[in-house]
Amino acid sequence: MIPPGIHFVFYSSSTRDGREFSPTIGFFVDVAPSQVIVRKWNQQDEWLTKVSEEEEERYSQAVRSLEFDKNLGPYNLKQYGEWRHLSNYITKDVVEKFEPVGGEITVTYESAILKGGPKTAMEIALDTQMKKSKFTTSSTEQPKGNRFYYTSIPRIIKHKGMSGQELTSMNLDKTQLLESVLSKEYKDSEDLLLGELQFSFVAFLMGQSLESFMQWKSIVSLLLGCTSAPFQTRSQLFTKFIKVIYHQLKYGLQKENSGPETGIHALLDDSWLASDSFLHFLCKDFFALVEETSVVDGDLLSWTRKFKELLENRLGWEFQKKSAVDGIYFEEDDEYAPVVEMLDESHGEYMDKTT
Repeated sequence: MIPPGIHFVFYSSSTRDGREFSPTIGFFVDVAPSQVIVRKWNQQDEWLTKVSEEEEERYSQAVRSLEFDKNLGPYNLKQYGEWRHLSNYITKDVVEKFEPVGGEITVTYESAILKGGPKTAMEIALDTQMKKSKFTTSSTEQPKGNRFYYTSIPRIIKHKGMSGQELTSMNLDKTQLLESVLSKEYKDSEDLLLGELQFSFVAFLMGQSLESFMQWKSIVSLLLGCTSAPFQTRSQLFTKFIKVIYHQLKYGLQKENSGPETGIHALLDDSWLASDSFLHFLCKDFFALVEETSVVDGDLLSWTRKFKELLENRLGWEFQKKSAVDGIYFEEDDEYAPVVEMLDESHGEYMDKTT
């Protein structure tokens, strides 16, 4: 009953009382209709391993003959909608492009990232979690080259011959950097960029990968650092981006999660979503930008409002004094209240509507 398409499988062994869990191990799968995926539990290493083709075929035939049916659990279709919101840009090509060699994702491979000592609250928390783990087995030794193939995103732009003022202006608005990265690294595919954003978030939140958190942070920082692209050249990209990050944080901030992922959800709340986090500062500037811009795409404005309300309601973040309704606040006679442009899809033209 697993819907066809991309899924992420993650698991963790535990103590007998179920109170302590080993670091999570996960991997992406592209499920075809009627496909059977077979993994065998390695008791010594506490690891799900692949089996030989002959053995996999034998088990697959047994599954299709319903020999294991009474021992198989049904896929929880109630959660499929959430998963689609988290993965609608993740394709087979996206997985193959960014996953590490072997496909296994776990923070136990990433100790080298913390060389020189952890620096941020998130890094310190994950480092502590790794050191406290009682599940140190031979499988936790870091294999050579088991790193993700993430896109390298520079933090600043430098060009020879440019004045300091020009460089400062260029780096205050990361639009030119975004255009450069899209052209060189993604062959101008906005969906591939969003696919990497979703891939890194899933690998971080469900696979507990610190490297993936850093990549997610880099992409979010790049996009939220643009001041002209959201309103001029890339309105559709930013509408899709705000929808993606809205659903990511909506899922990540759920309180009813239990099991091996609980620890990472706690980190989500306590470390990188604090009111002094990078995300708070970036969102504050982005929301202010939307408010101050005279012309805004209607879908972008609508989703920005929803995203802002989510952060206010779930985290108690405050971005400015409230003076009106609908999540983004303007004085009644505010001359800077934006003009909303609604795209008339039937004619491919914009229609102006003043808020």
